[in-house]
Amino acid sequence: MAKEYKLSAERLKELEEELTYLKTVKDKEVTEQIKVARGYGDLSENSEYDEAKNEQAKLYGRIAEVEEILANAVLINADEAGSDYIGLGCTFTVKDLEFDEESTFELVGSQEANPMKGRVSDDAPFGRALVGAKVGDIVKVEAPDGVIQYEVINISR
Repeated sequence: MAKEYKLSAERLKELEEELTYLKTVKDKEVTEQIKVARGYGDLSENSEYDEAKNEQAKLYGRIAEVEEILANAVLINADEAGSDYIGLGCTFTVKDLEFDEESTFELVGSQEANPMKGRVSDDAPFGRALVGAKVGDIVKVEAPDGVIQYEVINISR
């Protein structure tokens, strides 16, 4: 069974646009680079040709990766879930009970995670521990330094 990729509608659109760009504009650019590099002579000692072929391999790898994600995408619809528990697409605030600090996060699929922007994956230990938690719940998260306890302060969609 293929891995499911949980995506918001925005991220799905971004990936579709990226795939179109890669298959049209970028592919033509790389093909032209290869064509120009072939004109430099002996291919066995032609670093420009080698670089262009490497670029083509990376391009085709990324195209395959995006196609895989899109083929197995599951759209996150935050409107369907209630706002009384933490689930995909919701924004939540937690309080670190040890340091008495509050932080706000959005729970997203792994393809959209960006902890520096407060977007936490449901596959990450922190996100996985908080899925299903309600306001007032104390959640224990396993971390490399030990167990960290958070209190869920707020949940919104």
